[in-house]
Amino acid sequence: MSKKALEEKSLTLSQVKELLESLGEEHLDQFQRRTLDYTAKFSKITAGNAEKLIQKLVKEFELEPDEAVEIANCMPESVDEIRVFLGGGKKIIETAKIESILSLLNQYRKKP
Repeated sequence: MSKKALEEKSLTLSQVKELLESLGEEHLDQFQRRTLDYTAKFSKITAGNAEKLIQKLVKEFELEPDEAVEIANCMPESVDEIRVFLGGGKKIIETAKIESILSLLNQYRKKP
């Protein structure tokens, strides 16, 4: 019997990491273990903070959910880096708005 997807949702690396950890490493296949290793190395914020950040980016800055997830995954550090994620140049976004996004990202950034 084939499985049918009920819904599709974009997840950040940290959310995938949390999900895989909740399954228990002993229950993961090789691909899932590699994915867990990758997410552990490259997730830049916690899953809880990622969810809050995505909600704020979508609500306050009117970003598409997929754009918000990509920004949360990469946590860009400059205005120019943020522009890369915003519609591929198809929409014009004021620099002040992008600077506000950068300020929000800085609030959620992991401290070294």
